[in-house]
Amino acid sequence: MVLLWGLALVLPPVRAQTPGEVRGSVVDAHGGEALANVEVQLVGGAYRVTSDNTGHFRIPSVAPGDYVLNVSTVGYHLVTRPFHLDAGDVKEFEVILSPETFRRTETVVVEAGPFETARQDSPATLVLAGNDAKNLASVLADDPLRAVQGLPGVSSNNDFDARFSLRGADYSRIGLYLDGVLLHAPFHMLEGQNFAGSGTAFNGDMVEELELHEGAYPVRFEDRSAGALEVHTRDGDRNAVTFRATASASNAGVMAEGPLGKKKRGSWLAGARKSYLQYILERTFPDTSLVFGMEDAQGRLTYDLTAKNNITLYVLESYSDLDRSAVRQQLGINSLMGAGYHYTLGNLAWRYTPTGKLLVVNHAAWMREKYSDSNPTNLPLGAGYYGEWVWNATATWMWNARSPLDAGWSVRRLRDGGYEDQYQSNSPAPRLLDHFNGTAVHTGGYVQQSWMAWSGRLHLTAGARWDHHSIDGVSVVSPQASAAFNLTPSTVIHLGWGQYAQYPEISLLTSPLGARSLLPIRSNQAIAAIEHRLGQRTRIRAEYYNRADRDLPFQPLYDPRLLLTGKVFVPPSNPLYYNSLRGYSRGVEFFLQRSSANRFNGWISYAFGRTGMRDSREPAGSGDRFPSDYDQRHTMNIYGSYRLRPTVNLSLKWSYGSGFPIPGYLRMSDVNYYLTSSRNQLRLDPYQRADFRVNKSWTKDKWKLTLFGEAINLADRTNYVFESFNGYTSSTHQVYITLDKMFPILPSAGIVFER
Repeated sequence: MVLLWGLALVLPPVRAQTPGEVRGSVVDAHGGEALANVEVQLVGGAYRVTSDNTGHFRIPSVAPGDYVLNVSTVGYHLVTRPFHLDAGDVKEFEVILSPETFRRTETVVVEAGPFETARQDSPATLVLAGNDAKNLASVLADDPLRAVQGLPGVSSNNDFDARFSLRGADYSRIGLYLDGVLLHAPFHMLEGQNFAGSGTAFNGDMVEELELHEGAYPVRFEDRSAGALEVHTRDGDRNAVTFRATASASNAGVMAEGPLGKKKRGSWLAGARKSYLQYILERTFPDTSLVFGMEDAQGRLTYDLTAKNNITLYVLESYSDLDRSAVRQQLGINSLMGAGYHYTLGNLAWRYTPTGKLLVVNHAAWMREKYSDSNPTNLPLGAGYYGEWVWNATATWMWNARSPLDAGWSVRRLRDGGYEDQYQSNSPAPRLLDHFNGTAVHTGGYVQQSWMAWSGRLHLTAGARWDHHSIDGVSVVSPQASAAFNLTPSTVIHLGWGQYAQYPEISLLTSPLGARSLLPIRSNQAIAAIEHRLGQRTRIRAEYYNRADRDLPFQPLYDPRLLLTGKVFVPPSNPLYYNSLRGYSRGVEFFLQRSSANRFNGWISYAFGRTGMRDSREPAGSGDRFPSDYDQRHTMNIYGSYRLRPTVNLSLKWSYGSGFPIPGYLRMSDVNYYLTSSRNQLRLDPYQRADFRVNKSWTKDKWKLTLFGEAINLADRTNYVFESFNGYTSSTHQVYITLDKMFPILPSAGIVFER
């Protein structure tokens, strides 16, 4: 007892350790918005809170020890931070969460606002990024171009096709730029056939942002006459190696990324996908066998040679194939039984910043497309090859803090060749329907100046570009100008005007049906818009647009029809192309949009437009006038996303289109179709489709699991698309066409594992 009292006098008293505290804030890497409703937990203890409306969190009464701060919410990459907490200590964290389609970063990408683009030289630009791009891409297809179909003013009434129309113009007139390079046909598709299905070849998980320029766009975009879509791929993670695996009923894929070198001066990113969509189509549409498989692999390397020199290499390899040998006996002699489409892309970029006021970017790219089609007897129906070498250089000089000068030059060497055959049942010798072969050099350059005046209230941009094509020998100068004027801090007026040129494809210039003298399409575009901000993250916009087109290539003698005399006009076997088509597209667009990483996010849009054409070489010489094949009077796109809880996000997309014309000289009586004397007077029924999606995530220590559930065409609406004209009966004038039925209600699910 004496010994115990002695020890008590010598040893200091044992006191309970004072608990510590963990607190901090969570922000979005893409713009710096504070993130609410984010789950914050300490691995190794029962400590869990949710960030408040200002993005702040506080975990009190934390026992001293070693922990891992785990911060996560649905749609964002998981962030983990190991740390040690001493007794009575207070740990402060600033956590930056990156959207799943955004490169992982520990810094915030500063933006002028949620609706502004980095360059701010385009009067009509829509930006799609982050979770919106993933939700709109759909679980079934996971296609970035299908996400674009949900933007205001965009029309797409074909569930099978990733391509879309813009203000009455078909996709061939819209330029798709991937990291500064104009691409030709970067799709999973069947070439040389009437089948209109396609899927985007590049992986949506590698896409950081998409910018759609709907009209009067800047002169840096070349060789397209209706619009431009910029696609920016993301860099890999420079901090740690991460892995991502995706599986769904329609596809499976893997992706990995990480730093390059011990000093982490670069990053790498690689992924591969394989689609199983053909199995869904076979069960959904048992009457058709025209389904195909898809697979692709792609990668991106980024490296800082010096503080002023950066290089990036992007490569893409994709393949699509069709095998209908199982139904060989049901196919006709000219039916498609086997097909393949192979797409390859390599893009090397060098960014050089010799001073803080000058940026020079060079791109050297190569792309290749190969396809082949065969009939049930394994005879060739057609084949083709397209190749392109590209070099372009751009420079931006900030000679004045508010007046950047942009200039650029490009050289494209194009090669295109192919043929199309047709067979008779009683002869093995083919009939050559079309063939083409040629090479060309397309050169072009531009200069553009921007100014800001009146304390930033007025922003002006003006420029011009020059282009030349070696086959037809035509040179074109295309000016453009735009202005943005802030009437008030919340209201801005946008004005834009420009002229644009698009050269015919080599397959048309060198075909017996075309001619080397065919002129480029010319387009004059003008827009006027007013935009008002309802707070920092909500806007309402009204826009009027007008586009006048001329010299569009057209086959005026291609379609059978009734003449004014009542006789049937029988097309020749080789109807020629002429620059005979002129047209206009004008209309208005309205949309209300909220852009926020918290709670509700989305838009409501309505577009009314008319797109008309006039053929100057109509057989009767009357200058036939008709609606464009993509003339849709009324288009509505509604999208909404809501983060219900830190681990649950809901989204809904609804699209409506009043219907495209059925191309040709058709009328309808009862349930039958007949020839008539007016073109494109018969329309498809209105298109409607509603898709619902729920994303649910689970987080465990250093990994994250996300489950995606989706219902396509939630209302089970029956939609149709025109597929083909199958002939007519001369005596009765009856016409036979094929209309394809689109997706019924179709549930789908997918899962993503991320570590």
